[in-house]
Amino acid sequence: MPPTTPPTKPPAKKKPQVTAAPARRRELLETAAEVFAEQGYNATTVRKIADHAGMLAGSLYYHFDSKESMLEEILRSFLDELWDGYDTVLAAPLGPRETLEALVTESFREIDRHRAAVAIYQKESRHLVAQERFAFLADSQRRFETAWLSTLERGVAARVFRADLDVRLTYRFVRDTVWVAASWYRPGGQHSPEEIARQYLSMVLDGIAVRE
Repeated sequence: MPPTTPPTKPPAKKKPQVTAAPARRRELLETAAEVFAEQGYNATTVRKIADHAGMLAGSLYYHFDSKESMLEEILRSFLDELWDGYDTVLAAPLGPRETLEALVTESFREIDRHRAAVAIYQKESRHLVAQERFAFLADSQRRFETAWLSTLERGVAARVFRADLDVRLTYRFVRDTVWVAASWYRPGGQHSPEEIARQYLSMVLDGIAVRE
């Protein structure tokens, strides 16, 4: 009799990769963002984030490989959402004043949704852009400047804004006064982001609109 061929073993099934639940991941990123915003990125350790999240530092590495990874995801998520809103505004058939109003309103909505991320961006981006991992911050800053300057220049050309307006100085003023709101704004407060934007715009536009 010919030798019996041993049965072929079925290939071993790969164990499914365990990934963090999306809800838990978001919670941890929100916690990390608050700690980064309050204590500063360099002063924040993985242990501090874990303590605020109520878990062991080693357990945090199950979800993220480093605090750098957490910071990158926090900032990318914020900027991706910001540019989704900005691109919609910039693509709309709006006049320069309406575009400026919509950009300011969208900015305050982002502060409402990502207050801690905005605060981190304000405090840390100047130092982070030197790192290759965070080069996307510089790209976003250039896009941001182009969007606002072109809107202001369009308004001057259309005689909606004053002819003597220094558009670069105005851009810096609008940029800084909008985003500094992240230092005092708290979601769920007395005023909605849309109301704050309306009040802000009433002050700013009276200074740059053509006088009748």
